[in-house]
Amino acid sequence: MKLFVCNKALDRFRWLLLFIVFVIPQVSNAQWQAAVGAQSHDKGKQALSFLPNEMWIHAGDSVTWKIETDETHTVTFLVSGQTRPPFTVGCPGATPDDSNFDGSSCVNGGPQIKGQFFTVHFPIVGNFKLVCLVHANMSGVVHVLDPAEPLPHDQYFYDEQAADQRREMLRDRDQDHDVDHERHERFHEHEVATGAGEIVATPGGSSTISVVRFLHSPTVIHVGETVEWSNSNPTAPHTITFGAEPANLVVPSVNVKVDADGALHAVINSQTDSVHSGFIAAAPQERIGLAQAPLGFTRFRVTFTHPGIFNYLCALHDELGMVGKVIVLP
Repeated sequence: MKLFVCNKALDRFRWLLLFIVFVIPQVSNAQWQAAVGAQSHDKGKQALSFLPNEMWIHAGDSVTWKIETDETHTVTFLVSGQTRPPFTVGCPGATPDDSNFDGSSCVNGGPQIKGQFFTVHFPIVGNFKLVCLVHANMSGVVHVLDPAEPLPHDQYFYDEQAADQRREMLRDRDQDHDVDHERHERFHEHEVATGAGEIVATPGGSSTISVVRFLHSPTVIHVGETVEWSNSNPTAPHTITFGAEPANLVVPSVNVKVDADGALHAVINSQTDSVHSGFIAAAPQERIGLAQAPLGFTRFRVTFTHPGIFNYLCALHDELGMVGKVIVLP
């Protein structure tokens, strides 16, 4: 009877040992959650941000980022010192979901929109920069610690922090497009603010609050007058596109010229004319040790020679509702 009891206890010990060896390590590899971007109900205000943009995890853990906006984003980890590629090129291309990132080769989820996910597994200790290839000032960091070190925060903390950051950015009165509309009404009646934006930062990285609307639209003018669009967003490009959208959105259409002050200028003679501004955007932020960037094209002008209603859009953000019209009276 004693031998039976001893054997039974030994069997339980063996099962417990197997549980410790095989199950506990799996449980300790946590799966963390984060968000990418946030938007207002009308999609007119976009928080171009990783929420949160700084996390502490253990080696062996994974993080899943969920895209929360109709604006396109990427979840990308480049190799230190790697030249930043366009989002259409990738790092190069896209890597599979749940890829490992250890700093030796880049990991990139590719362009994604609302409802999509991308998971990255972190097998080794290190501090890794997170970027969105679509938006220049959208970055974060993942601190990967040794499993023996305690973590400063849990998932609940990150969820609360993300919610706070999302709320603060989307209610930022400095970039309220209704307030901006009232402010720009006091400007020249022929001026259209092409979006607005500002860069905000935390110790983990930077984000941009971006208004994707044409402010002061519709615009009413008379034949022979000129409308000017200006983009004050520090990072986000926009286009002013009448008629057909070209295959290459970056460059202006051939009927666009450059004025003496560096602004782009076109003439529209008919409602059937197609005119495309190309990217209207500020020059990239200067960095010590790099060549100075040339001035960007931040202003676009169109002179209208005939009456009518002329509809236009931003070819990058029309699906978010960035459209406008010019009403030309005789």
